[in-house]
Amino acid sequence: MIRVAMTGVYVDDVPKAHAFYTGVLGFETRTRMDLGDGTLFVTVGAREGAQPDLELLLEPGQGPIAEPYRRALHEAGLPCIVFSVDDLQGEYERLSGLGVRFTHPPQEQGPVLAAVFDDTVGNLVQLVQPKG
Repeated sequence: MIRVAMTGVYVDDVPKAHAFYTGVLGFETRTRMDLGDGTLFVTVGAREGAQPDLELLLEPGQGPIAEPYRRALHEAGLPCIVFSVDDLQGEYERLSGLGVRFTHPPQEQGPVLAAVFDDTVGNLVQLVQPKG
């Protein structure tokens, strides 16, 4: 069986992304290593034992591949990643209260409720909650 172990998100600033994804979104740090020359290798994941084998790599977003990709996604209003939540309205209110800027509030999108926010490091992120 093949499973997803790690996926990455290109970010403007790895330390700033680490602070946002842990301090605001509530992920836990799984790996934080200094690779030298100020380059950090940082992964985060869900807290409380949820998805213990799945990590999100916060990757430097500079470079000839990452920059055009990120810019195109952002300009099109497309999220770079989708996270699921149990209570979308509650997360929307909590994150809004922390100053997170949503580009669209919770709304129905087919089989889910969805909202999109700016992660402060160059990306749009979607939160979804299954309807029902």
